Amino acid sequence: MRAFARLLRNNRNYRLTWLGQLVSETGDHFNTIAVFSLALANTGSGMVVSGIMLSRAVPFLFAGPLAGVLLDRLDRRHLMILSDVVRAVFAILFIFATGRNETWLLFLLSGLLMFASPFFTSGRAAILPALAEGSELHTANSLTQTTSWTTTAIGGLLAGLAIKQFGYEIAFLLNASSFVFSGICIAMIHPPPGGFRVQSRSDAPGWHDYREGIAYMGSVPLIAAIAMINVGWASGGGAAQILFGLFGEKVYHMGPVGIGTIWGFAGIGLIFGGILAHSLGPRLSYRDYKRTIGIAYAVHGLAYVAFSQVPSLPAALFFIALSRGAVAVSSVLNMTQLLTHVADEFRGRTFATLETIVWGVMMLSMAGAGLASEHWSPRAIGFVAGCLSSTTAVWWTWQNLRGRLPEPPRANDVR
Repeated sequence: MRAFARLLRNNRNYRLTWLGQLVSETGDHFNTIAVFSLALANTGSGMVVSGIMLSRAVPFLFAGPLAGVLLDRLDRRHLMILSDVVRAVFAILFIFATGRNETWLLFLLSGLLMFASPFFTSGRAAILPALAEGSELHTANSLTQTTSWTTTAIGGLLAGLAIKQFGYEIAFLLNASSFVFSGICIAMIHPPPGGFRVQSRSDAPGWHDYREGIAYMGSVPLIAAIAMINVGWASGGGAAQILFGLFGEKVYHMGPVGIGTIWGFAGIGLIFGGILAHSLGPRLSYRDYKRTIGIAYAVHGLAYVAFSQVPSLPAALFFIALSRGAVAVSSVLNMTQLLTHVADEFRGRTFATLETIVWGVMMLSMAGAGLASEHWSPRAIGFVAGCLSSTTAVWWTWQNLRGRLPEPPRANDVR
């Protein structure tokens, strides 16, 4: 924790980025809880929740490749500010979707909001090595991800209570305001000479640039392997987006408070996992890192299965926190490896592609969970989802034992 405080105290650019993240991502969870709760209150159908999640995922599949190419061609900071402005407009429009017969607007606005998101999220990852260099990079990565998970806990717990007390409109208003605050913070960053822009820019067609990025990822075994384990994680992780709502509403019959509590404990697990990963990172050799990833994903999958089967809410909250804690350890350690080894000219495309892969698989997982919710219980769906997530540990460990995960060279340019 001292390292986090020191980074925030001494690094102005990162401090501004962090403040914007803290506020905007808390607002994101107000939107998520409000949309899911409103959809279930209006229809009572898990299929509708699944449909809304799909309406978020599908636009991301189209936006991700475009965002990756533009982030490696244009000033990344400018694209991030534009993303915040556009998202603020879409977020405030959700107020018009609070009527009982306006559920269709939840689909449309969710899709528009997510289309603008990768320009910011992938951009933030791409500029992080320019904000925090050398030994600060692992700390900055750990704090960035831990903050995301802290906002999951804060946003999830507060959103459920706020919606119950003040209604859905306040959640959407706060979400829109949070994007405005984030955009102001990013605009105040002092850019390095030349801005947050890749020095060697391509003039080739965008599709050529994207294929070049895919080829680069495939040429580095570690990057390709991290992409593959994201597939395994997302195969069960997408279902969780549906299951948290179904467990809160239909298993424990607690409405928005139940949904927010489950999301909140998931966030608590992620926070502790992120802190643990920050402590472990500098102490692990590359060989130890690979072993730790296999263990973390095994714990994640098994705890996910336990969450879906235990009869009491307190036990379910414990296991979902444990599952998310293991995910956090693997996520922080993997991201540090990527930030260290991915070349600057490919960062936009690499991080956008990884996000696109996750959302693509999550889309299929969400669709499957939504369809299954019409015929099977949430507990049965959760069991299958947990088993699917466990395959990640098996595949990674097998690749490691076969010597297929050599350490790649460090990026030559980490500005």
